[in-house]
Amino acid sequence: MSRGLDPARAANGGPTAGDTSPHATGAAPPAAAAVPPRRRVLLALAAVVALNLPLGTVYAFSVFIRPLEAVLAVSRAELSFVFGLALVAFTLGMNLAPLFARMASAPVLIAGSTAVTVLGMALAATAPGIVQLTLGYGLLFGLGGGVAYVVLLQGVNLMLGSARRGLANGFIVSLYPAGAMIGAPLFGWALAQWGLRPTLGGLAGTLAAAGLVSALLAAAAGMRMAPPAGSPAGPPPERQASIFWRLWLIFFLAAAAGLTVLGQAAGMVEAYGGTTALALSATTAITGFVAAARIGGGWLADRFPAPLVLAGAHVLALAGDALLLLFPGPLVAVATLGMIGMGYGLVSGSTAAAIGIYWGATQYGRIAGRLYAAWCVAAITLPVVAGRLFDLTGGYTATVMIALAGNLLGVAIAASLPRRPVVVAVA
Repeated sequence: MSRGLDPARAANGGPTAGDTSPHATGAAPPAAAAVPPRRRVLLALAAVVALNLPLGTVYAFSVFIRPLEAVLAVSRAELSFVFGLALVAFTLGMNLAPLFARMASAPVLIAGSTAVTVLGMALAATAPGIVQLTLGYGLLFGLGGGVAYVVLLQGVNLMLGSARRGLANGFIVSLYPAGAMIGAPLFGWALAQWGLRPTLGGLAGTLAAAGLVSALLAAAAGMRMAPPAGSPAGPPPERQASIFWRLWLIFFLAAAAGLTVLGQAAGMVEAYGGTTALALSATTAITGFVAAARIGGGWLADRFPAPLVLAGAHVLALAGDALLLLFPGPLVAVATLGMIGMGYGLVSGSTAAAIGIYWGATQYGRIAGRLYAAWCVAAITLPVVAGRLFDLTGGYTATVMIALAGNLLGVAIAASLPRRPVVVAVA
């Protein structure tokens, strides 16, 4: 039964019947709990950095394509399948992580999931053909990475105060493209020096060391997967289904355009008349823009309503789409593809913040795993369509038009989201 409102309080500036904010209802914001000392929070964030940077090298898979083709005698289509499976397995791991949380502590889960990724990379390094490569890189590396990602996200969010939660989550989701930026040139150098198998073996060793360091830091921080006794549970996901699906679509529409740019930036710049050098430089720069925008999206969500940030991000990408259609050319392509990538990054960072805003920290991992399925679906839709349309037309105009329509729809959906978490007070 809903708790009634005191007319006297309303007359003196208290809550009114239409005010559903946490302060208005007298209910605590989702997942409000005592914040641990700053040292513990910093240790937890260090645990995230230690493991997520090497896991983020999954975005640098394209560096291995030519060496894998030469050493394993496999086709480009087969390697595309391996990469796609890695993304699917990553999404599966994210959704399994909350179930594993009932079985072990956060440090143990970090160590265990890292062991799975190391085994997968070791199998990839010694693979004689496509089957073992698919099992190692496509399945085990992706699965272990997804579990570790959500364990770290959930653990950190339970330790954060509400003041800068958006910035922290934006920083966390920026680590994957940052890891790719660091890893790609290192892989290129290692491949030239030692070849494919030692490079993949070195990555397996790096993951093992990173997982050990991350688990130790998480233990030192007191990271846990369950909230302390007495912490508010936050609204049940089924009570916010409408918000979830709108946020899912907003993320999907931005990711579809953003992942197309990340995966095909070099080819797109060349298709608009750019040189190979310009295309490669643009690819590196755009990855950096996406990483920075993810941090910026979280930071902005701390200061402005999340729907406003999400809508603004789609507007930025929409402007890039329109400029590229109106003024096609190599330099315009570099600038506008950067705008589209930044729009995706802003949505990614502010979406991470929005999970905490609408559902609180206690359910962060569970909601994140479901929501990031949009990223997986996005990776196998517009990027694939873009490749097919290029084969048919020799250009990317049709792809940009599809992205424009998606960003326009994203603006409309973002505008429909509530600006505050809906908290229902009960007697």
